[in-house]
Amino acid sequence: MTHLYLCEGMSTYRIAQLTGLDRQRVARLLRKAGVPLRPYGAGGIQAVRRRGDPPNLAEILTDLYVHRHLTIAQVGALLGIPTGTVRNRLRRYGIRARTQGQWEREGRQVIPADVLWDLYGRDGLPADDIGRRLGTSRKVVLRNAHDLGVPVRTGGSVPRSGRSEMELVNALYADELVDAVLAQHKIPRVPPGGPIWQRFPDPVPLTRQLVEDLYWRCGLGLNHIELLTGQPAQTVGGLMRGCGITRRHPGGLSPFIRRWRTGSTGDDHLPSGSTRP
Repeated sequence: MTHLYLCEGMSTYRIAQLTGLDRQRVARLLRKAGVPLRPYGAGGIQAVRRRGDPPNLAEILTDLYVHRHLTIAQVGALLGIPTGTVRNRLRRYGIRARTQGQWEREGRQVIPADVLWDLYGRDGLPADDIGRRLGTSRKVVLRNAHDLGVPVRTGGSVPRSGRSEMELVNALYADELVDAVLAQHKIPRVPPGGPIWQRFPDPVPLTRQLVEDLYWRCGLGLNHIELLTGQPAQTVGGLMRGCGITRRHPGGLSPFIRRWRTGSTGDDHLPSGSTRP
């Protein structure tokens, strides 16, 4: 008991629990052994308390959470701190939390444009074969094809030319119909370059009228709307289903891509009797 009390810093309560004795009896035995008892409530050896965060914690969190793309739970396990503390420190240091769920924008794999053009456009490989070669899925291959303006094949000859994502974004902003709709809804222009989550740290809020105008009036695809708003294409599609906005027949090129390829103006594709706002 003397060793537990003096060396281990245990309280008389803790020693009583370990020995099965009454606390008062433990105290009497310690006094009989000549051990000076601590004042009531002083407790034993106190745990060392953290006196603030390490000076480089912000850099560590940025590296693990932003650059290495670890989850909050993984960061907490690696650093030995609770997930709630990790979230608190992310907010404290101004590190923006990633979007959640299966449509997380930051985690979406990007295939280099030249690789995709070579494999899908020039060599004509199926999306499944490209996915296996690059260690990804068919869905990721086709999404990148849409983002880069690569015509997704539904049969027929293999396309031989293409445009980069930067050219696609510039073409979207240069389109007269798109320009009019963005101006009407006060949607800012975000220069191309970099992944979608960097271009749009705060995605543009979607409304039924905005999506309907971009999809039907401008003839854009869901991935084109993503490039203009920062909202995942799946989110756009979910809003359309929820609002009852009908979809074009699947397959083929969107009206915008046909306009872009032929160099025609948006007026050539306005419905009969329609006027530009």
